[in-house]
Amino acid sequence: MKAVRYTRYEGGLEDLSPEEILSLLEDFLLDSGFSDPFQRYDPDPSRAPTLEDLYDALLQALLQNELVPEDWLREARFADRKEETRLYQAIQGMIQKLMEAGYLRLPGQDPTDPAQGGYRGEAGEARLELTEKASDFLGLKSLRELLGALGRNAPGLHPTPHHAPGVEKTGETKAWEWGDPLELNAPETLKKAAAKGLENLDQGDLVIDLAEYTASMSTVVLLDCSHSMILYGEDRFTPAKKVALALAHLIRTQFPGDRVRFVLFHDTAEEIPLARLPLAQVGPYHTNTKAGLELARTLLKKMGGEMKQIILITDGKPSAITLPSGEVYKNAWGLDPLILAETLKEATLARREGIPIHTFMLAREPELLAFVKKLSQITRGKAYLTHPGNIGRYLLLDFLNKKVRRN
Repeated sequence: MKAVRYTRYEGGLEDLSPEEILSLLEDFLLDSGFSDPFQRYDPDPSRAPTLEDLYDALLQALLQNELVPEDWLREARFADRKEETRLYQAIQGMIQKLMEAGYLRLPGQDPTDPAQGGYRGEAGEARLELTEKASDFLGLKSLRELLGALGRNAPGLHPTPHHAPGVEKTGETKAWEWGDPLELNAPETLKKAAAKGLENLDQGDLVIDLAEYTASMSTVVLLDCSHSMILYGEDRFTPAKKVALALAHLIRTQFPGDRVRFVLFHDTAEEIPLARLPLAQVGPYHTNTKAGLELARTLLKKMGGEMKQIILITDGKPSAITLPSGEVYKNAWGLDPLILAETLKEATLARREGIPIHTFMLAREPELLAFVKKLSQITRGKAYLTHPGNIGRYLLLDFLNKKVRRN
């Protein structure tokens, strides 16, 4: 029998799908400034690349993955005008393909649904905006990475101790009441019909199956974007954004009844739309955890529902609060008693409103551990001690039940 030899398909750059192109740009789009030494020590929160930066990032990614033909490289190296080379035209075609697929757009292209934030350059430089579709795709990639680390268990819905008519039957039954769906338990209903006769049946003789009752969850994700998130020799903010994007994708696809919103907290706090999340940057800020918790509570009130939670992703103890006068009081040295008291007061209000606070800790300083322990005890939340380089692996510190579990 003749042997068949399989080799890898070698397609041209024009064969790359929009999703493959966006995957090549993932590191570029999620970069938080850590890769730029000037940005690392003097961060600009409004920093955003231009269209020319996008071209350079695509070129670098293609070269790193050895996707550029040698003759194209030689042509580009000796060309008088790069615009006339096949490589330049191919990259421009790839950018156009991203726009046509709805991942990128120019400002003003969709006046009914303008993207928030985006690529801002100097005067006269072209800029682009990410769409929510692009953020969702990046969230899917992040989710696959995280679930790969967490194991094979598939995500499900949020269980409650209650029963109701539904799909996942429990084996229990109840008499039908007005408003219940007619998911009759045929054997039990027929028994009553046989005993009383069809002409004597009333609504209480109709028996329906019970199922596990699942409820929707309202979530606010708090992302710390203070300077320390990129300052101390490692990028902590990019992994934090990946977790947030993964949560967004998971909720949108697996928990369709759930709602999630995102908040950046620094000297103050602000809500950030999903489309802006991948491009969010660290600034020269302190850590106003109180402002973040206060805004999260306000958003959860508007979102409604009984099941609510706050997910806090941080690498530092609180070091700032907003005074009644509107002035921001800052103290980065130790746990300032005033800042700590005001922050824990906000956590107490969350507890009264039935909102647990679950914390992902990206650092292990004793002061941070002490603060998070107190926060978790007050709100009956959990703390996940993890590392930016492998945020899918974590140490669960359940301070309330005095348990430690390693994932």
